[in-house]
Amino acid sequence: MECGNITSVLEHFELLGFFYPKHLKLLLITFFFLVYILSLSGNGLILLVIALEPHLHKPMYWFLCHLSIMDMMVSSVVVPKLIAWLVEGNGVISFAGCVSQLFFFHFLGCTECFLYTVMAFDRFLAICKPLHYSTIMSGQVCCCLAIGTWFGGSLHSVIHTSLTFRLPYGRGNQVSYILCDIPPMLKLACADTSLNKMVTLVDIGLVAMTCFLLILTSYVYIISAILRIPTAKGRHRAFSTCSAHVTLVVIYYVPVVYNYVRPASQDSLDNVVAMFYAALTPCLNPVIYTLRNKEMKVGVRKLCSRKPQCPLS
Repeated sequence: MECGNITSVLEHFELLGFFYPKHLKLLLITFFFLVYILSLSGNGLILLVIALEPHLHKPMYWFLCHLSIMDMMVSSVVVPKLIAWLVEGNGVISFAGCVSQLFFFHFLGCTECFLYTVMAFDRFLAICKPLHYSTIMSGQVCCCLAIGTWFGGSLHSVIHTSLTFRLPYGRGNQVSYILCDIPPMLKLACADTSLNKMVTLVDIGLVAMTCFLLILTSYVYIISAILRIPTAKGRHRAFSTCSAHVTLVVIYYVPVVYNYVRPASQDSLDNVVAMFYAALTPCLNPVIYTLRNKEMKVGVRKLCSRKPQCPLS
């Protein structure tokens, strides 16, 4: 396809979203609205429970707070625009809005990748080095690790956003996706995108695989240590503190590998995977942590059983 008038295209893009039967429009709007509300309220509940329960003031739950904030943000980056597209029938987004959406989507995604690795390291120290845990995972260390994940994610996103939007765009303005992301944006560029594709594959693939291998190595040591625990109750308790994290890691890495590391791209399936990551995963995380973590369940029950205190007249 020939490149057209580049300057006019740069004013805005149109997100084409995904195909759906028209009679399901109201159902989809209701579904995504409820998913968004549940994502915000579920992650907000986790933040509230951890803040109010002193027994949850531990490194593990400090990192979980950051995960909940990320989930609320990534859901807010994609789902409101998706609902607006369903309501209005078009997904027009300004050039600046497209840049912002791509930046925050990759910023939060990469930060989450680093955070899962830090959480695996935290579990490794708690189970394999329990006598040194409180010394190593001090408050200062926890803050530095959390700040490092946010900084690493922002640096990653600045690089990819700059490389993507340095290109001239003139192959139409219709983005065959539910959001502004790197692969669909490169299809509209009127320039050689081989460098962008190589950086995307190498950088995202390298970051994802390095973090995944570190997580896998941590859990090899964790499982080995758990199997040496003499009592069944002790083994069950250790497994229960790790099972939620393992579940979230699997849910996170499958979409990343599918959308960015594999060589081929199929728009319809990419949209489904992106919707799962951006809309459903932030909603599932609070459910997984509250159902599979005993301390979180106790904290939620205590919060729900609290009696409201009326101010003295």
